[in-house]
Amino acid sequence: MTTSYESNFGKDYSDSLPLLGAVMADVIEFFGGNTVYGVGGDFAANLIAAMEQRLDICPSSNEMHAGFSACAQAEIDGLGFCLTTYTVGSLPCTSAAALAVTEGLPVVFISGAPGEVEVHQQAIHHTVHPNASWKTEYDNALNAFAALGMKVERLQGDRASSQPNVAGNRFFHLVAQAYKTKQPVFIEVPRDLVFSKTQLLRLPPSLESIYWGDNVLCGSEMIAAKIISKLEQSQAPMLYLGDKLKHNEKLKSLILAFAEKYRIPFATSWFAKGLFDEFHPLSLGAYNGVFTQTIGGEYIDQQVDYVLDVATSIYAQDTNTAFGTGTHKIENFDNRTLLKGGTVLERDIIEVFEHLINANITPFEFSLEQAKTQADEVNPAEPIDFNNLAPVLNELQQQQTTPFVYLPEVGNSYFASYSLKVRQSSLGRAWLTNPWYGAMGTALPYARAVAKKIKATGNHDRAVVIIGDGGFHFQLNELIHFLKDQTDVTIIYMRNNVFHLGKSGDSSIYHCNSELFDVHSVVKGYQGHSYCCQTVADFKKVFEQSLQGQGIQLIEVLALPTEEKQCNELRLLNLYIKAKNGHPEAVEKWQALTKMN
Repeated sequence: MTTSYESNFGKDYSDSLPLLGAVMADVIEFFGGNTVYGVGGDFAANLIAAMEQRLDICPSSNEMHAGFSACAQAEIDGLGFCLTTYTVGSLPCTSAAALAVTEGLPVVFISGAPGEVEVHQQAIHHTVHPNASWKTEYDNALNAFAALGMKVERLQGDRASSQPNVAGNRFFHLVAQAYKTKQPVFIEVPRDLVFSKTQLLRLPPSLESIYWGDNVLCGSEMIAAKIISKLEQSQAPMLYLGDKLKHNEKLKSLILAFAEKYRIPFATSWFAKGLFDEFHPLSLGAYNGVFTQTIGGEYIDQQVDYVLDVATSIYAQDTNTAFGTGTHKIENFDNRTLLKGGTVLERDIIEVFEHLINANITPFEFSLEQAKTQADEVNPAEPIDFNNLAPVLNELQQQQTTPFVYLPEVGNSYFASYSLKVRQSSLGRAWLTNPWYGAMGTALPYARAVAKKIKATGNHDRAVVIIGDGGFHFQLNELIHFLKDQTDVTIIYMRNNVFHLGKSGDSSIYHCNSELFDVHSVVKGYQGHSYCCQTVADFKKVFEQSLQGQGIQLIEVLALPTEEKQCNELRLLNLYIKAKNGHPEAVEKWQALTKMN
């Protein structure tokens, strides 16, 4: 029997039409994806069947972790993909989606959905639907993701029997939307469309060939001329680099070439930490006012006379601007040029740097001797804890050519990680966390994506997780995937048996662990190796051993939940909070500290 498509457009055209599932795989591959994180389910089964022969469909321990792994994939690959079933699977991903919105991560959340023929007045399983309702709700997941400010859409089948659907075309444009705007999208796919025909796509020859819309902003020559004039009047300029550079390798390369050509030092914001090699001779590390422990803090506060501020966020965020303490010198620096970027893929900033890189600017004579030196080596006999973890790891990284890719969990581990000095990683990132959104539960799902990427590329970077026991117990079910993936990770397990960050009493709710818990038996069950250490010398020894080991390598550090064992950043933050609350001794100490700075 002749189909309607044949009747309307001919047999050759009808025979050429691909199935939607195949087109979706084409699009994912076009954007450089070969891995999709997810959890299986009834409404997702057809999607899995359509794509599993071409893509690596990676199971996660739960949907939220699948979303977090896709966020990490977006951090290192420029685009992440997550697949779940309808509502019961997709709704748990809203936490990861909120992270993606907040951190500017292009993640494509794909959910199976009821077939179009199934949508009617009868409520079916998986629908979020009160039994006293007069109305059947099928759009609750779409509405939930839309409430986060995301682009959402349910793909549709044909609406005329002679005209094939455009679902494949819509999928391409939704993925492109995520890529170009650095924001997540949510797509529901009715299960009866997956093996239905959709219109042919002629994919562009490359990502660079996609028409994104021209940069219609003009005046880059005048902006560059002003910057050149400022530089000519400067003795100690610097570049201050923000988190909007995360997914723009072209602009990052231009900025680094500009810095090297004219010998202008650079620092990143806290949110942009890990984007550049902090062992580079021009790097001043990550700067955040009085909380800065890296090598360039003193130089920035006392010597810099002109700041070129590039790709920092439009809205100021307290975490990124010294928690509103008023000590962030760059935030209120008068002699500063801001290039925030207002076009897709920051094309307006790229134009400015294309002018600057060809300018006639006399190179400056900056050297790190002008900046303060690193802290002295930590005494090997000292107990290892949060207060000295970063300098010890910095010493180990200094000795190792293998880049460590740090993945600190929210909490004490996160604050301690800002004093880490990171090498340039083959992944383009050497420090991955969620500093703005701050959702606990991301470190191991992030590390899983990082370890898979390192293994796939054949590089020798090392994923290093820093995590407290609160965060560890929250997500240790993700360890099974390091065993299944046969990937390598070093986990620094800072054990103090409490949720210490934000602890405001001795209630049982803060006690996240038991002293009877045997983490070494758990790691052994995952065919990993574990160590316990007490001193700095012990830690150095077992950490170096862990780098030679395969699979899960866990180092248990018996941390103390006391103020003197906290990292400097957290002690300062707690002091500031006490001072703001009117604690007399804290007010006096804070005033003395800020006068010195």
